[in-house]
Amino acid sequence: MKRPVILTIICIVGILWSLANFIYVFSPFIKKISDWAPAIYGIIVALQFISFIGIWHMKRWGVTLCISTFFTKIIFSIFVNDVNYVGIALSATFMVFFLIFYRKMADEL
Repeated sequence: MKRPVILTIICIVGILWSLANFIYVFSPFIKKISDWAPAIYGIIVALQFISFIGIWHMKRWGVTLCISTFFTKIIFSIFVNDVNYVGIALSATFMVFFLIFYRKMADEL
């Protein structure tokens, strides 16, 4: 299955966005929250990155992982009182396109 152009663009943006968010793991704001916050946020960002790689390869597990990390990241953001509404809107838009092409994606790993 050939990847649609819109998914290619979204995956490239998502991968770059995940890499930019990884820098945030080492920020003083996250370190001030608690000792465990950088580790948890780092895991969330790594899973988000992995999900975009799965979607790049047109795998359904990538969409499932992306949706899971979306909700996990929202819960974490609410917990640390740092909600980013632009990021939520962008992620929700991405997920709409992922779900549109979900049936065309492969089931296997």
